[in-house]
Amino acid sequence: MAEYLKSAADASLEIPRDVTDSVREIVDTVRDRGDEGVRELTREFDDVEREDLRVSEAEIEAAADELSNAERRTIDNTIENVRAFHEEQFDHLDGFEEEFQEGVTLGTRLVPVEKAGVYVPGGRKPLVAAPAMTIVPAVIAGVGTVVACAPPQADGSVQPAQLYAMNRAGADEIYVAGGAQAIAAMAYGTETVPGVDKVTGPGNIFVIEAKRQAFGHVGIDFLAGPTEVLILADSSADPEMVATDLLAQAEHDPRSRAALVTTDRELAEESVDALHDQLPDLRTEEIARESWEENGEVVLCEDLAEGAEIANDWAPEHLQVMTDDPRELLDELHNYGSLFLGHHAPVVFGDKAVGTNHTLPTLEVARYSGGINVTTYLKVLTHQELTAEGADGIAPWAAKICELEGTHAHQVSAEKRITTDAGRKLARELELESGGGVDLSEE
Repeated sequence: MAEYLKSAADASLEIPRDVTDSVREIVDTVRDRGDEGVRELTREFDDVEREDLRVSEAEIEAAADELSNAERRTIDNTIENVRAFHEEQFDHLDGFEEEFQEGVTLGTRLVPVEKAGVYVPGGRKPLVAAPAMTIVPAVIAGVGTVVACAPPQADGSVQPAQLYAMNRAGADEIYVAGGAQAIAAMAYGTETVPGVDKVTGPGNIFVIEAKRQAFGHVGIDFLAGPTEVLILADSSADPEMVATDLLAQAEHDPRSRAALVTTDRELAEESVDALHDQLPDLRTEEIARESWEENGEVVLCEDLAEGAEIANDWAPEHLQVMTDDPRELLDELHNYGSLFLGHHAPVVFGDKAVGTNHTLPTLEVARYSGGINVTTYLKVLTHQELTAEGADGIAPWAAKICELEGTHAHQVSAEKRITTDAGRKLARELELESGGGVDLSEE
């Protein structure tokens, strides 16, 4: 296999001790002091004084009025596309119930969590598409109450486009709180902010650590780090487009990672040249340049099969396949947050408008988890119903397992369900085969 740095190996979700300690203090402040703790932390970190943490209907209407008709239509389009995709996704999920043997009926039910809390980050740029990605799947899954938190602007309000999007996506309650204090408020509840069952949504290192510390008391989606893209390309790719798509992810954060894996040296060289030519024209040049210089990588591979192996090893958040026939690799690719097939499917479409979800795993988490979807907010619950006859057939087996474990009360519970000659006969057979001599049929 081609040698490469795999910069993801040097990154991890290990949080610096000072951040861990700071977040612990923030979480404790919110748990101990509730609303006043959130207000105090908002004053400290955001330099904002706000008495009412919940966003009012008047503020929501004012935010909508601040947007142009085109801006509202654009946000609505993204929400509708995300809703259409996730509704279709939900329609293809189902529980089941089946009689596996006479008198033994087993099944599963898909049950939504009662309350979900979603965090909508601010950061360098307010992510306007983010509310659609976290709130819409929760609504479609049937979550009873969707609580949303977003950090304040300098005047104490939520960024208008984000607030409009949160409302249109279906949030039931919206609160002004940012960072670790927002996660703590939703996880543990305050006088104003209701405690939830599961917290989702991206954020900075403090948000990540707060979710880690709250996990167990509440569920979370996953822990995610800086964004990343791996482009797998052959000679059919346009180097200008490759460069553009690499920079589109690099501009997120200096820690973002962008990689090109290609079978074609000429494409590699021309793509790097095009990237450097395009950088000066970006308003986000400083961030994108630092990201590329610190974390960017180009890897030459022998063929696309080897390229697929590298992609699976990386397990990137976004995997773009810019080849002549991208679907020929579909069965070979299995570690990614979201897959973008062909020259006309850049990450930006998935991030902003096409309808799939952009809240995705990073840092190799795609080896074992996908991104946010309707199942994020669903619990797969099992159930069983047995008749007396069904219980009689299962009880001897259960009783024997309990005997092996030494869980005697469990064993007695099972044995009391043995009610027929057939059940007694099976229990006796099992006892005799294991060297015992108890004959339940004579008791």
